Amino acid sequence: MFDTKVALVVREDLAVWQKLNVAAFLATGIAAEVPRALGEPYEDAAGRRYARMLGQPMLVFVGGLDALRAARRKALERGLLVVPYVRAMFSTGHDAANREVFRADDADAPDLVGLALHGPRKDVDKAVKGLALHG
Repeated sequence: MFDTKVALVVREDLAVWQKLNVAAFLATGIAAEVPRALGEPYEDAAGRRYARMLGQPMLVFVGGLDALRAARRKALERGLLVVPYVRAMFSTGHDAANREVFRADDADAPDLVGLALHGPRKDVDKAVKGLALHG
């Protein structure tokens, strides 16, 4: 049992490739901001080493725009680490452009397509309460 939790939330109305793309980018945000969450490197039976991954499970939830905005609001109120992904980021081709379109989005009502949350287990649970696990 972990005292922290990682939750990824993606918009239910996205194409499958978009959901996977968003989830992958969100997970990198958690790994970058919480390096202590990374496990040890992997090694196969032949002794070849492989990269580390997060050392705890990530739960993936789905919801509509209003649900993502509510989860973001609750997460910010609780001081959780929030990694956002807005729709305009699908139209960019590099990291600097992603930051530009994110900054240009409505700060109070962003067009969220994904969120990653990390923090104390109970606080993350409260932020995603009511959301369904991706099935």
